[in-house]
Amino acid sequence: MIKKELLDILCCPETKADLVLEGNFLISTDRNTRRKYRIDDDIPVMLIDESEVMDINEWENVMKKHGRL
Repeated sequence: MIKKELLDILCCPETKADLVLEGNFLISTDRNTRRKYRIDDDIPVMLIDESEVMDINEWENVMKKHGRL
């Protein structure tokens, strides 16, 4: 599990946007990129080439859930 202290200092490497924790993923709060970074064995994989771009509807649902929309 990612500690809050670590989550508070991590940001999207592409846009520097905040991230929200959703299951085993860190998701960028940037609407334009909607990047999703996986977490392997409690280690965030913060490589742009290894990230996924979320569908806008899925991203909006996550942002609403976390009070970011």
